[in-house]
Amino acid sequence: MEIKNKEHYNVYDLVEVVKILRSPDGCPWDKVQTHQTIRNDFIEEVYEAAEAIDNDDTEHLREELGDVLLQVVFHSVIETEQGRFDLDDVADEVCRKMILRHPHVFGEVKADTTEEVLKNWDKIKMDTKSQTKPSEAMESVSKTLPSLMRSQKLQKKASRAGFDYADIDAVFDDVGRNLETLRNNVRYKESSEYEKNLGRLLFSLAAASRFLNINSEQSLYYACDDFIKQFQVLETQAAQKGIDIQDLDAQTSDRLWNEISKKEKTGGTKNEQS
Repeated sequence: MEIKNKEHYNVYDLVEVVKILRSPDGCPWDKVQTHQTIRNDFIEEVYEAAEAIDNDDTEHLREELGDVLLQVVFHSVIETEQGRFDLDDVADEVCRKMILRHPHVFGEVKADTTEEVLKNWDKIKMDTKSQTKPSEAMESVSKTLPSLMRSQKLQKKASRAGFDYADIDAVFDDVGRNLETLRNNVRYKESSEYEKNLGRLLFSLAAASRFLNINSEQSLYYACDDFIKQFQVLETQAAQKGIDIQDLDAQTSDRLWNEISKKEKTGGTKNEQS
């Protein structure tokens, strides 16, 4: 095939590659895929691109963006086969959307701050989607987003509609109330209420992160990494004492963990590991 001998490829070559792979003489795997069968692949590739961004790894990011682009092209080719739309239609629609939602750049609207831009964006988005109430805009937030991310997006929309906590102290009060409610659920063994009230507690914590200008999803991401690092130190310290970590009782485990946490806060753990 002539396409395999090119010195440099572009996005339309990628479209052609996918078409060849899905042709009758193409790849047995590629030609039977549907939107549904590769849905999770799309999600996985986006997360891998996000990880490359977190690691500030330019070379890896280029590779992962290529994998994301492949997913976009693959889904577009599937639709082209059905005669519904192609990649050019996808590009056409997003270009029109960006021009429409940036009237301060492509039109006469004035927006000098990020907040003004976001307010204009939300208003235009509601108008184009025939949404007349803030709740309709909230319903349009994808339910497949990670729940912490979704909660912050919902709260931002509510805030722009004029519904929000008075200040960070009001948020902390709500966190306290929700935590106490959950404690009472456990105290009185009201297991049917656990999930609902834990969700409310997490939702209020997401509000705290929003008021602190912290991305709650990213914050938990880093907390998970920190947990792994501290757990590895716990394993090492237990081994140095001749203890199998799986044999640690709760009291000893808690004591060692607190020691590690204190050293980590003061930089002791880092110095010991270097």
